[in-house]
Amino acid sequence: MTIAEPPIRALHDDRRAADDGVHLVARNYRKGVRLDPHMHREAQLVYAAKGTMQVTTPKGRWLVPPDRAVWVPALFAHAIDVLADIEMRTLYFDQAWLAREKRSDSLANEFVVRVSPLLHQAILALFDSAGSRERTELLVRLLMLELHRAEDPATFIPLPQEPRCRRAADVVLVDPTRDYEIETLARTVGTSARTLSRLFSAETQLSFKSWCQRARIAAAIERLSTDANVSIKQIASDLGYASVPAFSHAFRQVTGTTPTKFAEKT
Repeated sequence: MTIAEPPIRALHDDRRAADDGVHLVARNYRKGVRLDPHMHREAQLVYAAKGTMQVTTPKGRWLVPPDRAVWVPALFAHAIDVLADIEMRTLYFDQAWLAREKRSDSLANEFVVRVSPLLHQAILALFDSAGSRERTELLVRLLMLELHRAEDPATFIPLPQEPRCRRAADVVLVDPTRDYEIETLARTVGTSARTLSRLFSAETQLSFKSWCQRARIAAAIERLSTDANVSIKQIASDLGYASVPAFSHAFRQVTGTTPTKFAEKT
């Protein structure tokens, strides 16, 4: 893995300084675009003001709808798949700036944060070129305070690293709509149901059943993001839920909102 060239070379004049050590890039991407695995010398906060993306790291996959933003540390390999047309707003943070702000340790790992109305407005305001330097500095500090309030793991699908467990996970991810029996899956990957259950818990901090549900809801998020004409009822049926209320309950458990409200934001 090679380090990507500094974004200023790749993105030309759409990169501008927000603060000493903080830079902004505004880019729009169409559905279907993939930014292959790469790294940056800077840490970054990636936010899609509109649309949905999927960010994949060695640890797993993050579904990032418009009410989330993803933090990616410096020199951290990641890929981005655009699931629906997005208006991407990215903030890049120099390591020296983070060190001065005493933020480096707490931002050492990737995570997704739920974007509050305040954080949303702060991000958009930073991209308002009419803002003064003093206003910009205050917005950056407000953003960092909001960023540290709470991480949101709900749309994260952790990917196990143990070979048998990873093979089982890959089987589920190929078609997460199926109702997988752990006994059958264990035989497929050459282990016992008890061992596979233990591995899933150890490797993902989720039970096999909970992990499968999260993968299923991620498939629903992708479908809602990419197919404007699909009905909630159709998705519920395709994912194997007995009813729309059952699907909505599971969706809310994972994402904190209903499928209908989610669809309205994409």
